[in-house]
Amino acid sequence: MKGKIFVIEDDQPILDMMELMIRKLGYEPVLVAHAPESLEMIRQAPPVLIVLDVMMAPMNGWEILEWLRKDKMSREIPVILFTAAPSVNERMAQMHDPYLGMLQKPVSFTQLRTEIERFLH
Repeated sequence: MKGKIFVIEDDQPILDMMELMIRKLGYEPVLVAHAPESLEMIRQAPPVLIVLDVMMAPMNGWEILEWLRKDKMSREIPVILFTAAPSVNERMAQMHDPYLGMLQKPVSFTQLRTEIERFLH
């Protein structure tokens, strides 16, 4: 295995699909359906990359990203925002974060591989 990739997503069918695709790429998927739990998990065992759903409750992806970037342990972990919302592009551009990428839902295996390789190869 090449390392752990956290997938923080509240939709179980999407988690299942992402698990299969990430395993196929040779990484160990860590699936988190409840966003607040992910923060302590990341602190205890930092992953090589995080795939983060934007639209979740009670914590959304932007709130998790803000926490990640404020914490020195997770500041440079690559994060791929995972969303169906087109407005994410504008907000991302304003952030100027070199460790931030984006995938539109639904995502193909090729798109996921390309975005992961952008950060990890």
